[in-house]
Amino acid sequence: MTETTQRRNASQDGKGAPGTRGSTAIADTVVAKIAGMAAREIPEVHNLGGGVTRAFGAVRQRVPGGGTGVTQGVKVEVGERQAAVDLDVVVEYGAAIADTAADIRTNVVNAVERMTGLEVVEVNIAVDDVHLPDEEEDESQQQESRRVA
Repeated sequence: MTETTQRRNASQDGKGAPGTRGSTAIADTVVAKIAGMAAREIPEVHNLGGGVTRAFGAVRQRVPGGGTGVTQGVKVEVGERQAAVDLDVVVEYGAAIADTAADIRTNVVNAVERMTGLEVVEVNIAVDDVHLPDEEEDESQQQESRRVA
């Protein structure tokens, strides 16, 4: 018998170590939140989600109980031992996109694997937009006009 088989049999008999008795299920939303936070930690990431997704996210944030939008632009598939992550990102103008994508992948893989114990088999990144420095003025003016109207 292999060591793994022996551990399984011991845990099924209720004689294994307390930490091996039972099972742990991790919801997709948990992995999505971890991945979203890890991606946002990269300084060159302006936002997550495509244009329509960001617009819906902005509306959702204004509705009481609508959530924080941490998972905006994040899709995950979670199995028993593995997870796959898809991210839609907006990067800051001037950032090296290939380097930024590598940094995002590294941070997401490290965070998800450390916090969940799942193996991250892939992190797919779609760069949907580049944030220009002068867009902040335009965005804030549009939000002000929406509030007044």
